Amino acid sequence: MCGIVGYIGKEQAAPIILDGLAKLEYRGYDSAGMAVFDGEKIHTQKALGRLKVLENLTRGGETMPGFSGIGHTRWATHGAPSDMNAHPHTNSKGTIAVVHNGIIENYIPLKKKMTDKGYEFRSETDTEVLAHLLDYYYRGNPLEAVTKVLHRVEGSYALGIMFADYPDEIYAARKDSPLIVGRNDSGCFIASDVPAILKYTRSVYYMDNQEVAALRRDGLKFFSVDEEELTKEAVTIDWDADAAEKAGYEHFMLKEMYEQPKTITDTISPRIKNNDIVIDELNMTDEELKAVRKIHIVACGSAYHTGVTGKYVIEDLAKIPVEVDVASEFRYRHPLLEEGTLVIVISQSGETADTLAALRESKARGFKVLGIVNVVGSSIAREADSCLYTWAGPEIAVATTKAYSAQLASLYLLAMKFARVRGVMEDSVFRKLLDDMRCLPDQIELLLGQKQKIQHFANRYLGARDIFFIGRGIDYAISLEGSLKLKEISYIHSEAYAAGELKHGTISLIEDGTLVVALSTQPELYQKTISNIVEVKARGAFVMAVTNEENKAIEKASDYVIYIPETAPCFANSLAIIPLQLFAYYVAVGRGCDVDKPRNLAKSVTVE
Repeated sequence: MCGIVGYIGKEQAAPIILDGLAKLEYRGYDSAGMAVFDGEKIHTQKALGRLKVLENLTRGGETMPGFSGIGHTRWATHGAPSDMNAHPHTNSKGTIAVVHNGIIENYIPLKKKMTDKGYEFRSETDTEVLAHLLDYYYRGNPLEAVTKVLHRVEGSYALGIMFADYPDEIYAARKDSPLIVGRNDSGCFIASDVPAILKYTRSVYYMDNQEVAALRRDGLKFFSVDEEELTKEAVTIDWDADAAEKAGYEHFMLKEMYEQPKTITDTISPRIKNNDIVIDELNMTDEELKAVRKIHIVACGSAYHTGVTGKYVIEDLAKIPVEVDVASEFRYRHPLLEEGTLVIVISQSGETADTLAALRESKARGFKVLGIVNVVGSSIAREADSCLYTWAGPEIAVATTKAYSAQLASLYLLAMKFARVRGVMEDSVFRKLLDDMRCLPDQIELLLGQKQKIQHFANRYLGARDIFFIGRGIDYAISLEGSLKLKEISYIHSEAYAAGELKHGTISLIEDGTLVVALSTQPELYQKTISNIVEVKARGAFVMAVTNEENKAIEKASDYVIYIPETAPCFANSLAIIPLQLFAYYVAVGRGCDVDKPRNLAKSVTVE
């Protein structure tokens, strides 16, 4: 959530900051602002609404000259969206400016302390406490002031800080909220995510928890919260810069849907060698893999849905019992982790706060954690015992598509690897599954080619009030993701149900004309699902079925059928999700929704 960009160097700071913030719009925000030092004082400009408002107010940064500055896009937590609550926040004299992502959990007692000492607060935010604390502790040494404040605050933060007394420096600090530092020949940068500065540099440093960075025009240094200087190695980002642009597509989401074949190829190809699965990143011997007696998958949102699919696939292929937890519940239900348990945490950004907390809880209790993430150097990638990267490249749209597909592919690889090592899969079955997996990218290309057919159908449901998704087994997992895609970008109420549960209350919601999307990709469940379709049809539902090419019997029960190519049942999610993504996209476009930046949502949820 929120976005931070900062720059100090030889170029004008404001245009760079605005450009970087534009690259972070996908993170979700409701206001924007920046502070720039003009050679004499720090000037701030803040605006409610989209970044374009700030750009217009500053004429693209022309009215805020200066070679150092910090900027921010805010997603409201403490205090309603407003000009006053927007960042940056300053001390009363305007000599210290700060931008902040995260939540200061003890801001109320800190605010009372500062109020008692005569400090006046103008906003409703927790962040303004930081500006006044920095003022209180500042005695001419910025690093000392910053570290003293960090020792006092509780919660999460990514900070960009400027001191008017030190115009040639910017300070950054991080705890449980992502922040990177970059450098090129012209200067240094801070940012919440790589796309913000990819245009300017590919050399970045990932800050660890409770680290401070001092950025200067000609270099940078890193320190611990105890002011001890640290040595850090830069990471070279190998993303194609064009990957973070729309490349002619109307929306990032559509572009990223069309990148799914490549994403799956990039994820599976390096791990299939000599007709075997080799995952060096696991850092586990075959004996250690055999010793795994149970798997816990922990994730949020769409990543959780891949975990639900993973449960079916791993239990079916590898014969290992799997539990799947919503990360925000995992810690607080006091899970019983048995000896021999492997915890798998899944996150596109590698910074999802609840998932990161689950990782730390598991490690603190002595359990091995495998991370499945998309961002190299992210917190989960660094803190997990081992990490399986999805190689999806930058995903900008808030609603995930290609990262979801890459996570599915990663779980397929793991399931087959475990099955192979544990000796529970015949060689002929293993080879057939490998062949089917290799076919997935081309099959997805075929499904994407049906976009006009799906768009035509989607246009019939632009005014829908309720849409329901049903399925059994893996089809239920597909339904969960299909429903989420629709509701998060089109704002139509949508729910997913296990089809066998309809008679236990849900069927009372079906009325004349209600669209029910029925998933039926598991051959052993065809007849059961058809029975459920007949049930909702009898209550007046219009049924769109998504099924395999062989399942012609479903045509008699359904009103509209989308066929997917034949594949192994365990891989069906990768194909069936494509028409559901397209359906959600075209419904949202037809309703005039902001597809890439749905209201109230953010790409990376970095607060609990």
